[in-house]
Amino acid sequence: MRRLISCSVVVLLLAPAAAFAQDRGKSKEQVEFGIKVAQNNLWNEALYRWEKATQLDPTYAAAWNNLAIAYEHEGKFEQAKKAYERALELDPKNLMIRQNYDLFKEINDRTKRRSGK
Repeated sequence: MRRLISCSVVVLLLAPAAAFAQDRGKSKEQVEFGIKVAQNNLWNEALYRWEKATQLDPTYAAAWNNLAIAYEHEGKFEQAKKAYERALELDPKNLMIRQNYDLFKEINDRTKRRSGK
């Protein structure tokens, strides 16, 4: 009986990990598809895919980074800022995300200064 209980506990502990791995896999699929359609200049579809990826796995920094890029491309700068910040919150040591965000801030700040906002 004790062995059965310990096996049940192990199964219960592994179930969330399996679900997380499945969500990350599905999220990665969305991210990869989004990259392909963005390369074909289908930004609305890419945006949709990356939004879906962040819904499937809200802890996937790469999905947030790509979503930020799509928002930026579409002129949704406040949403881009929030998505970049979420990506950095999830993966603060990721150099690519940091560089994307820093470049975004630089261009966005310069644009605001020119327009007097």
